[in-house]
Amino acid sequence: MTAPIETTGAAAEAQPEAVLEGVESKKIEGRSLGQIAWLRFRRDKVAVAGAIVVILLIVIAALSRPIQSWLGLDPNSPNQDLIDPNTTLPKGDFGGMSLDHPLGVDPKFGRDLLARVLEGSWVSLIVAFGATLLSVAIGTVLGVVAGFYRGRVDALISRLMDVFLAFPLLLFAIAISASLQGGAFGLEGLPLHISVLIFVIGFFNWPYMGRIVRAQTLSLREREFVDAARGMGARGPFILFRELLPNLVGPIIVYSTLLIPSNILFEAALSFLGVGIQPPQASWGGMLNQAVKFYEVDPQYMLVPGLAIFVTVLAFNLLGDGLRDALDPRSSR
Repeated sequence: MTAPIETTGAAAEAQPEAVLEGVESKKIEGRSLGQIAWLRFRRDKVAVAGAIVVILLIVIAALSRPIQSWLGLDPNSPNQDLIDPNTTLPKGDFGGMSLDHPLGVDPKFGRDLLARVLEGSWVSLIVAFGATLLSVAIGTVLGVVAGFYRGRVDALISRLMDVFLAFPLLLFAIAISASLQGGAFGLEGLPLHISVLIFVIGFFNWPYMGRIVRAQTLSLREREFVDAARGMGARGPFILFRELLPNLVGPIIVYSTLLIPSNILFEAALSFLGVGIQPPQASWGGMLNQAVKFYEVDPQYMLVPGLAIFVTVLAFNLLGDGLRDALDPRSSR
């Protein structure tokens, strides 16, 4: 047998101090749920790219008028000298693209397509964000009330959701938009058209948000923190707004991000059908409507607004998918 290794008293006393010193030099810091979600989102390069594009689109839409002034563009200014009088098509190749008109001009009038795309961007985003905010507000309130109180309240709100989901939304939106084109509620022109679109799209889309919030609330109301709040004497409204709603922020943000692109498409569809934004105000759907007559001889006119809608919807969808993965605690990212 080998003799045990003996350590001197000084070495024995110094060893615990060295160990403690090493532990103190590498402190372990906890991470909040927000920090964990941000780390997950940052690893998703596709979602980050979508977020960058979304931010750029919002900035461009917000500054569309200053950008047009800086570039010397006017979305409604005709340029008849750029139009062939025999064919009413833009002179030159690719829809009249030039240094003065990078995306070309539209047939018949010669209006700058870059200016009209910029002008249509803020209209589409205002309608989409406004309709999403209205849907989220109504759906969140009714969904959390239905999921928390259950019973007759849940049955009544659930049947109301079924009624709204049974509406032929597109036909109903066309009827309402067409009947309010002249003027209503003290509004007329562009403010009226934007307000009608926000109301029609947002008010009839809230059941989708309501169902998601209701399902999440049914799961959360059985959790321990809700039982603890009840045990401390908290009443229904306090539990709803102080305990349940903060835990629903993640699903609400994710679904809102995915709802925005569908609202952009809805607004473009209504404008394409002639019951949304009315000319001469530029809108992406309205530009596609006018391009139908020329797509065989001037495909550039349809390509520009089509790509604007495609890039915007794709960026929001990528951002929504990334947020869903980042905020999902079961995600492996």
